[in-house]
Amino acid sequence: MERKLKDYAFLTLKGMAMGAADVVPGVSGGTIAFIVGIYDELINSIKSINGESLKLFFTGKWIAFCKQINAAFLFSIILGIGISIFSLAKVITWLLTDHPVLVWAFFFGLVLASTWFVSKDIKEWNWKTILAFIVGAAVAYYITVATPAETPTNLLFIFLCGAIAICAMILPGISGSFILVLLGKYFFIMEAVKTFNIKIILVFAAGAFIGITTFSRLLSFALKHFRNITLSVLTGFMLGSLNKVWPWKETVQTYVDSHGVVKPLVETNILPNVYVWEAAVLMVVGFLLVYLLEKLSAKSAKE
Repeated sequence: MERKLKDYAFLTLKGMAMGAADVVPGVSGGTIAFIVGIYDELINSIKSINGESLKLFFTGKWIAFCKQINAAFLFSIILGIGISIFSLAKVITWLLTDHPVLVWAFFFGLVLASTWFVSKDIKEWNWKTILAFIVGAAVAYYITVATPAETPTNLLFIFLCGAIAICAMILPGISGSFILVLLGKYFFIMEAVKTFNIKIILVFAAGAFIGITTFSRLLSFALKHFRNITLSVLTGFMLGSLNKVWPWKETVQTYVDSHGVVKPLVETNILPNVYVWEAAVLMVVGFLLVYLLEKLSAKSAKE
């Protein structure tokens, strides 16, 4: 696919949207990739990082390597994710702390619309796709209500956490950061990043690299050979994840962060009690934003 500079700038903006979503526990960058129409290309590009392409890299055939892995595309997306995480993380964290209902309402509208638009790509509904949809929704819902576990801190488990979390990040509806919370390692990894613990960061990154390059092959195969069933599972994931992004919550369990601030760890959903009209408006705004992005992506694909 021939792209111009403005196309790569637009891809960077899409990456920024993915990065902003990944900062929020409960929202997946994979959902945003689906919304903006780059999911298949992203999975296939990651899949192309294999023994054959790495051989090109280590033998100095860098132009061939870049062409084989769709490097310009991947670089634009990764650049956008990086920019977003480093520039928006503090803003989004502040919004989640000071205006949680309004932020979650906006993301609820995003995910709800995403569920609808991804389901429209399913060409045939039958007992297989319906069953896949139910299984996906049930798994995602269970993940959102699971209680964080006490887990070991040895390097093998940290490696496995990296592999599992990164797989969740590219699945629509499942948040990699929330998976780390369930594995009992979200705060451990965040502290390692904050204190620049090289050993933990490298082991976690190695697990993430192995996980995403392996899992992308499975996803690419499933989308190519069992597309309707795979999309049904992914749609179910997004529907089930709505439980996590419901705006109105009550704290059940808390934790104390590294600054001594008490923050919620386990929450339960409650009926709307504050900012009801404001939240409803933001849900509609989130839904309409996905609608506009979907239309723009469809128009771009035709050009």
